[in-house]
Amino acid sequence: MPVERAIEHCRVFVDGVMQRGEYRPAEAVRMAREQGGYVWLGLHEPDERQMLGVAEEFGIHELIVEDAVTAHQRPKVERYDDQIFFVVRSVEYNDDDTVRDSRDVIETLGEVQMLVGPDFIITVRHDSTLPGINRIDRDQELARLGPSALSYLVADYLVEQYVRIVGLLEHEVDTLEEEVFTPGVDINVDKIYMFKREVLEMRHATDPLAPALNLLIKDHKDLIPKQIRSYFRDVLDNELHVRDQIAGFDERLTSLIDASVAKVTMQQNRDMRTISAFVGMAAVPTLIAGIYGMNFEVMPELQWEYGYYVVLTIIVVVIAVLWWLFRRNKWL
Repeated sequence: MPVERAIEHCRVFVDGVMQRGEYRPAEAVRMAREQGGYVWLGLHEPDERQMLGVAEEFGIHELIVEDAVTAHQRPKVERYDDQIFFVVRSVEYNDDDTVRDSRDVIETLGEVQMLVGPDFIITVRHDSTLPGINRIDRDQELARLGPSALSYLVADYLVEQYVRIVGLLEHEVDTLEEEVFTPGVDINVDKIYMFKREVLEMRHATDPLAPALNLLIKDHKDLIPKQIRSYFRDVLDNELHVRDQIAGFDERLTSLIDASVAKVTMQQNRDMRTISAFVGMAAVPTLIAGIYGMNFEVMPELQWEYGYYVVLTIIVVVIAVLWWLFRRNKWL
């Protein structure tokens, strides 16, 4: 397939101003180098042949081509000469009441790969979204700082999604805690396990971003301007905050599972005591009926005129006494 099939946009920035119109990659590279600007090329799930075509135009290292085509990578930062390859996973949240498969509540399959060079940035999108071009066009002061500024905007956009989702998860976990510790409320343990699994999935997708950002800030000062590094520190702070909150959710959900199991066990014990109480009360008439149901001809009270009524009275009295004792001991 031709390269154009994978291109979402190809824009040229000169002095922080995005030039009007779309360009072919070769034309954009030539224009950027002549005017001292840079290119932003956006790709959507390119195949290897398309990526090789882009690599030829921009002089991309061959090892990056293979990484850019391969999706579902961990967040990372790798350097190839004067080029930086940066991967950030995207996270999406779906209301658990609207999805058919509980595994779709939190989706972490998307990612954005960014290749930052001296005069270009290439973003490769896999099942993810990017900030709109208009948002970047409005911030000309930031765009003037070069291609790494756009990589910051993309990373900041994705981490802001983490922050938003963490807020939604906090509400869900708070609701689950209220249900578990409210007396008389039925506990949906499956829902707790579902969120436990989804939180773990999000944790695996986002936790590696913190060391990657730290590496980007500290080890690539010659490629990332000082001001952009300070912006990335803000992204790192948000990422660390998200990581701490997710770890907290994980611990809280583990505690909720333990509390739910304990609560269910206590309920089962109460149910067993109640059943045992009814069985104990039923045992008295069963015992008496069993004795007088034996086929002996010579037994006391068999010929007694009031024996039937006395036996029934004794059964009722004994059951009433047992009922009172069980209620006093809160078995019923």
